[in-house]
Amino acid sequence: MDIQEFVERSIGCWRSQRSAHHLAFSHFEAIQSEIEIVALTADAPEVIALCQANCVSLDTIVSPFQMSWQGQSDWDENEVKGSCILVPVPESPQRGKLLRDQGYAETIAAVGDYSLTEDGTFVLNTAYDRAAAEEKIWFVNPNVRCRVSLIKTSAGTGVVTASFSSEIRQEVKH
Repeated sequence: MDIQEFVERSIGCWRSQRSAHHLAFSHFEAIQSEIEIVALTADAPEVIALCQANCVSLDTIVSPFQMSWQGQSDWDENEVKGSCILVPVPESPQRGKLLRDQGYAETIAAVGDYSLTEDGTFVLNTAYDRAAAEEKIWFVNPNVRCRVSLIKTSAGTGVVTASFSSEIRQEVKH
């Protein structure tokens, strides 16, 4: 699997059940959310802006997409919601950079390093100002995927948060 196939398989609406262990707070959190992943074109203004901000040529990108989410947490009565633009920049069929206008561990723009393993697992490592994130996503079948996320200290030595999500496709895009 390459990044284009991974993104193509991810397009759609997903219902997510995530459990997160916040080790710093000794707290367990359960989050239910809806995630929508939609393909963008390379000439979309937000894609162009993100590429320009990172000095990346539009000729080098593939399969840009937008991910939006909204849901409820048992830890916070406010709705959990957000959106980000993601742009893969392959360096080889199984490796590259992932540009994000908003990060996972910190709400700042970020550039991560991704790889795809032989079994099709997408692995993303992103360093932020005060933290580091490691995410792994794999498909159980075309309509079920799993995601593991670790938020680590900026040095990458301590785990602050560990979470697991199971995501079920709600709508198949054609």
